[in-house]
Amino acid sequence: MTALPSIVFFEPRIPNNTGNAIRLSAVTGCTLRLVEPLGFDLSEPKLKRAGLDYHDLASMTIHPSLDALLDEFPDSRVFAFTGRGETRFTDVTYEPTDLLLFGPEPTGLPDWVLDHPRITSWLRIPMLPGRRSLNLSNSAAIAAYEAARQADFDGHV
Repeated sequence: MTALPSIVFFEPRIPNNTGNAIRLSAVTGCTLRLVEPLGFDLSEPKLKRAGLDYHDLASMTIHPSLDALLDEFPDSRVFAFTGRGETRFTDVTYEPTDLLLFGPEPTGLPDWVLDHPRITSWLRIPMLPGRRSLNLSNSAAIAAYEAARQADFDGHV
């Protein structure tokens, strides 16, 4: 099975979305990386319910800060998903070492993160005009499955 990029949630606030991303990690093989502070406790019932019984099948790591995460992966490309991006997420050829960075609900990534020198590019998931955003876990799933598609779904049935 081909390794896929990591999904990174920067300071997530809604446990249901993180629970859904845990399930996404389990079914795709993507590692889910959470950057603190988290807006919930990991024992939150909504997180456990959304993740169903996939918690043991998922790969999840918690990082104390964005810089700590980036220091751990000095050679990785970092793609910031934002409605302000001009490059479509489908216009990138993903590599297993990439970090796909998503911002917290409901604000998205703050300017200081988007302007961080380690950000490789801002990526956009196209939407109809006048719509504010997609759900966080839905956005992560769209990106993860594009990376899996590019890898010809190697290891997936």
